Amino acid sequence: MIKDEIGVEPELIRGSGGVFDVAADGRLIYSKQQTGRFPEPYEVINQLKPKR
Repeated sequence: MIKDEIGVEPELIRGSGGVFDVAADGRLIYSKQQTGRFPEPYEVINQLKPKR
């Protein structure tokens, strides 16, 4: 879905302990630990799209 929307292939880095973070260019985009839930796809994609 991310590749289709913005042309970038995401990389999964496996972890443990229920951690689910999304980062791009060293910047945290989404953190399940902070929100207490998994993101909806649009929440991640909107943060990754170039700002106009």
